[in-house]
Amino acid sequence: MVAITARSALPEARRIVIKVGSALLVDEAKNTINTAWLAGIARDISRLKAAGKDVVVVSSGAIALGSRLLKIHNKTLSLQEKQAAAATGQVILAHAWMDALGAYNVQTAQILLSPDDTETRRKHLNARATMAALLDLGAVPVVNENDTVATAEIRFGDNDRLAARVAAMVGAELLILLSDVDGLYTANPSDDAAATHLPRIEQITDEIMAMAGTANAQYASGGMVTKLEAARISTAAGCHMIICDGRDPEPLASLEAGARCSCFMATESPHAARKQWIAGALTPRGTICVDAGAATALRKGKSLLPAGVLAVDGQFDRGDLIAVTDSSGKIIGHGLSSYGAADAAKIKGHKSREIEAMLGYRGRDEIIHADNLVVTES
Repeated sequence: MVAITARSALPEARRIVIKVGSALLVDEAKNTINTAWLAGIARDISRLKAAGKDVVVVSSGAIALGSRLLKIHNKTLSLQEKQAAAATGQVILAHAWMDALGAYNVQTAQILLSPDDTETRRKHLNARATMAALLDLGAVPVVNENDTVATAEIRFGDNDRLAARVAAMVGAELLILLSDVDGLYTANPSDDAAATHLPRIEQITDEIMAMAGTANAQYASGGMVTKLEAARISTAAGCHMIICDGRDPEPLASLEAGARCSCFMATESPHAARKQWIAGALTPRGTICVDAGAATALRKGKSLLPAGVLAVDGQFDRGDLIAVTDSSGKIIGHGLSSYGAADAAKIKGHKSREIEAMLGYRGRDEIIHADNLVVTES
């Protein structure tokens, strides 16, 4: 992977995930949207879009906004009240982003996710495909944790780790956590005058993790511990991560201008990291045998189309890992199937344009997309 600096990471990234915390987006005194700040980040995002970049926003703030509207903001909320506040606040949050980005002719879309949606293979593929379609259409997906139904996430979750999972899901090159501190220090700078700022972190070691203190510390919104856990997730997926002070009126422009931050370095590209995960992390649930033409196409980096499939074996669901063999039975690759075994068997040997008539729904043209396929024999 090409070596970068914190200053060059934003200009060089093609796909960027930006995490926005409640402390930045919500005026805590009023529990209303900080419209001036939101207008600034919208200008930042519009500039990125104009430069041809894909942008995904992971936004906190729904519970804070909803609790104000429901007049329950001056009390300790029960779980059910938090869920009610989230349901109410999500509407406000979505409209706020739509209005702010709409001022720059940038279309938005709301995506509600829980960590399970990013980790269960079938849900992961569905969410990934939806966000890929939105990005291809030029929209900015605004992701929020699905607090209305995901009770565990309200009690223990955080949007730092959700943002890292989203970055891994969409194959982002850069994740930016907009925070209320300008990065990682060797100790809490509020308590230790000798604390040193770390501008570049090559590897997240136990020593680095110890610098974060405890998860409940006031040091950084949401705690530095969760930010370092997010860094572990994102860098393992081939995505650099930056922690920077987001309180500037246009924080991304400040970052490009050289504002102080901490950059956590990934060692490989998102594409390579995903391929490595597919190749080594899962056990195949079934097998698809392909003809000679399809085998040649796969070796050239093409997707597996139904027309090239000779046989389907095993019991697997959409999103499961399957082995791909040539006509002699030799394994030539592994990939994530776009169809379950029964549907894959129905469409084998047929053209992609025939899928809808045969299955009764319009699925993907490919049984295994090239992005979800690793050829293990050339």
